[in-house]
Amino acid sequence: MHTSIFLDKSTMYTLFIKEIKSFLSSLVGYIVMGVFLILIGLFLWIFPFSDNILNRGFADINGLFNFAPIVFLLLIPAITMRSFAEETKSGTIELLLTYPISDFQIIMSKFLASIVLLIISLLPTLIYFLTVYMLGYPTGNIDQGAMWGSYMGLIFLGAAFASIGIFVSIMTDNQIISFLFSVLICFIAWRGFDFIYSFNIFGSFGYVIKTLGISHHYNSISRGVVDTRDLVYFLSVIVLFLYLAALRLKSRNW
Repeated sequence: MHTSIFLDKSTMYTLFIKEIKSFLSSLVGYIVMGVFLILIGLFLWIFPFSDNILNRGFADINGLFNFAPIVFLLLIPAITMRSFAEETKSGTIELLLTYPISDFQIIMSKFLASIVLLIISLLPTLIYFLTVYMLGYPTGNIDQGAMWGSYMGLIFLGAAFASIGIFVSIMTDNQIISFLFSVLICFIAWRGFDFIYSFNIFGSFGYVIKTLGISHHYNSISRGVVDTRDLVYFLSVIVLFLYLAALRLKSRNW
């Protein structure tokens, strides 16, 4: 029994590392992360938006947390689109299903790899924080509590998008289709409920509809207030789509 558990963990780790190496060994991976950082940099320092750091005159990087979800709509599906779609197209999905681990462990390996890639993409943005930290008057005059809360919100947001992307990737063997449908579903989950709420036709129940959207809970965490309701919401979304992904993967065994 102990040998079986060790083998399961070893296989999961191998698959986890394989997924990360596969993404980082491709030119597409670096292009995707590079585009993410360039876009965020342009929004923060160049484009004349209200969140432009130089125009605001305030020591904060709120623009990063306002624009990152928009960029995530492209970044996360780009990370997850090949996780299962490529395996299916190349025929290696059958080999993958023979691994001495459960379907859910296979999915978790790829999901956790996506989260690590997301964090790798976010790490360089700390340069923006350090820059604003030094520009503050006096130096260091920045609300670090709210900032770290916002980073936590970004990671939860990215994890929710990644779970959706993993689920969609299992549904097709075409990476482009996986990418496009992931973007669509992520956008609906993020802003769709706010759109319905804006019509103001459901009365007091409209607010309940709004709370079903990802943006409501992301905005809550981004204010630096960690509410257990927001954490439960994100965990529920992640578990739901990973569970649906596991059901779909299991159906391939029949």
